[in-house]
Amino acid sequence: MNVEKAGLDDIDDLVKLRLDYLCEDHGILSEDDLTVIRRDLPGYFQAHLDKDLFVYAIREDHAIVSCAFLLIIEKPMSPSFINGKTGIVLNVYTCPSARRKGYAEMIMNTIISDAKEKNLSVIELKSTEDGYRLYRSVGFIDDRSKYHMMKWINK
Repeated sequence: MNVEKAGLDDIDDLVKLRLDYLCEDHGILSEDDLTVIRRDLPGYFQAHLDKDLFVYAIREDHAIVSCAFLLIIEKPMSPSFINGKTGIVLNVYTCPSARRKGYAEMIMNTIISDAKEKNLSVIELKSTEDGYRLYRSVGFIDDRSKYHMMKWINK
């Protein structure tokens, strides 16, 4: 199996995989949330794919069965990201029927290789317990900080 970058022709598959990931991660989504995501996500992919969002994929019989997103952001420089170019890995997902074949590891290694080529200072991700061992094995470390992770939610 080879890791490839998904393109605009893959948007329908990417929407489905994103929804599968979200349902597995968050549980059953509300009909309102499903409606918004199905309506707006194709436009997001259209606007961002291969610009600041790169989707790495593995196919079986022409269908994407494993993927991960790399969102590239440029921030003002700091010692933590000296050139300001950072990556955020999102949506690491493998269809249940394709799990335990090493696909996520292959994708993560490709992302790391591309991050070096793109001269990213750092790649960040949030890991579930299930993914923690994988990310450690490909070189991610725990991010210890004096800062608290916080967020504001628009309700």
